[in-house]
Amino acid sequence: MEGGFGFPLGGDPEELMRGLREFAEKQTEAMQESQREQFATLTLNTAVELTAAAMSRIQVEGSSDAQAIALRDAMRVLFPEAVALVSAARQGFMRQS
Repeated sequence: MEGGFGFPLGGDPEELMRGLREFAEKQTEAMQESQREQFATLTLNTAVELTAAAMSRIQVEGSSDAQAIALRDAMRVLFPEAVALVSAARQGFMRQS
């Protein structure tokens, strides 16, 4: 006779406990994997949004050469921060494997 979740009712209590333990371990692993994926996705989105927001606030003036220099200077500051966030997200994805 089987009860809910595919566990037998009656039978060996140790077998039932082993089944419950395995079920709990699988649920924990699935939840941790889901949390890592959510963290990685949120981190990537944050990196993109912060970089886009910062770049959109830059006001460049002057000749095209002066504007290019100003944008490159801004990217030198912004991109390492974005790369750090992307790296953290990548590590989150890699832990899933």
